[in-house]
Amino acid sequence: MKRYIIMAMAFLAVITVAAQTRKVQNKPYIDLRPLHFGISIGMNMQDAEFNNIGPQLMDDGTTRTILCDADTWNPGFSVGVLADMRLSQHLALRITPQMHFGSKRLTFRDLDDLDDAAQPRLSTLDMKSTYITMPVALKFSAQRFNNYRPYVMAGVSPMINLKDKDQDYVQLKRYDAMLELGLGCDFYMPYFKLIPELKFCYGLTNALDKGHADELTDVNRRVFARSVDSSRTKMVVFTLYFE
Repeated sequence: MKRYIIMAMAFLAVITVAAQTRKVQNKPYIDLRPLHFGISIGMNMQDAEFNNIGPQLMDDGTTRTILCDADTWNPGFSVGVLADMRLSQHLALRITPQMHFGSKRLTFRDLDDLDDAAQPRLSTLDMKSTYITMPVALKFSAQRFNNYRPYVMAGVSPMINLKDKDQDYVQLKRYDAMLELGLGCDFYMPYFKLIPELKFCYGLTNALDKGHADELTDVNRRVFARSVDSSRTKMVVFTLYFE
């Protein structure tokens, strides 16, 4: 996460240095329009935060401890559209429906099943996901200088997980919502406006499907499904908007 914060700070520093001298403004009246439309493409990095329950009591009276962790950020692809409504000189309301294609890599460590090196045996799961999101956000922009205008944004994003139910260890719910915080900059090109944006998303609800364990036909997998009791979705999204 620190790497993305450093990238964002470097991004703003480059913009500040580049905008030191006055230049001819491209599309000087575009921000006076009450409504803007556009398209977007980008990439996302998906992750999930799990809460492990610890030792589980088995039917034979023994306990078994399995730890679950999404140990890496997996890259994915994003595409969407944009509607931007001007509220004031510096404030706008944005609706940016998007589809996020990606996956989360989960690792399960069985602390009661050791290998020859006395290390917990590992089981991995590549949990693919396709999200449809409907972010509604407020965009606060600084004063335009030349052909640059940095901004910050914050909003809430309801989302639908299109992945069908299966026999994986863990299943996420169909519906979720995320808090979004981000920053970006409007670049005024001769014929359009280019807007790179970096935003951080965090799930507001418990996305774990707790009833999934009872639906598994392989009873040996149920101990893995019951090793966690909550999950929060996390994403870092870099988007290029074209208006």
